[in-house]
Amino acid sequence: MHYNSIFDIIGPIMVGPSSSHTAGAARIGKTARDIFGRRPKKATITFYGSFAQTYRGHGTDLAIVGGILDLGADDERIIRSFEIAKEQGVDIEFITIPEESDYHPNTAKIRLVDDQGTFELVGISIGGGKITITEIEGFKISLSGESPTLLVFHHDRYGAIARVAHVLACNKINVGHMEVARKSKGELALMVIETDQDITEETLEDVKKIDHVYNVALLNP
Repeated sequence: MHYNSIFDIIGPIMVGPSSSHTAGAARIGKTARDIFGRRPKKATITFYGSFAQTYRGHGTDLAIVGGILDLGADDERIIRSFEIAKEQGVDIEFITIPEESDYHPNTAKIRLVDDQGTFELVGISIGGGKITITEIEGFKISLSGESPTLLVFHHDRYGAIARVAHVLACNKINVGHMEVARKSKGELALMVIETDQDITEETLEDVKKIDHVYNVALLNP
């Protein structure tokens, strides 16, 4: 999701008085939905700090649920997100932790569940509709979502990173930023790769075929 001006954030459609609490929250929810890749049966949303204290008055709850339902921050249906969630059979639960903690005050943790599995993400709204994703499935990362971003979940094995880089190079895709996180040596790992070019479905399929890769997700700005 890209914003060309401040009016894209505080225009007549967006709910709430604060872009940090609405546009940013919607992007966090939408990012979780994009990585999960499907409609969840249940979403548990934990708000920390300022989010926890003001989420009802600022419409943060409407915005983040709208994102989870695959609605953009400028979608006029976002003010009906609770109703839409009920219509689609998505159970929504909120948990609030207003006390001071190690988390940034505009932090939301989202846990999505369905019959196929679970997914968890932690994101921060940093103002002006911008966000930073700080955790995905327990992996500590830093993801802004401002560029096309490839997420490669894989087993920590020799050559896995080189093979992914080779696929991107063969498709003439330049890596702007890359970081790798892992649970422990030889266990599960995650590559976060921001690119200068768009990534095609064909490239995604090539990455999925690489040994030791068990899941791939693409985030477009």
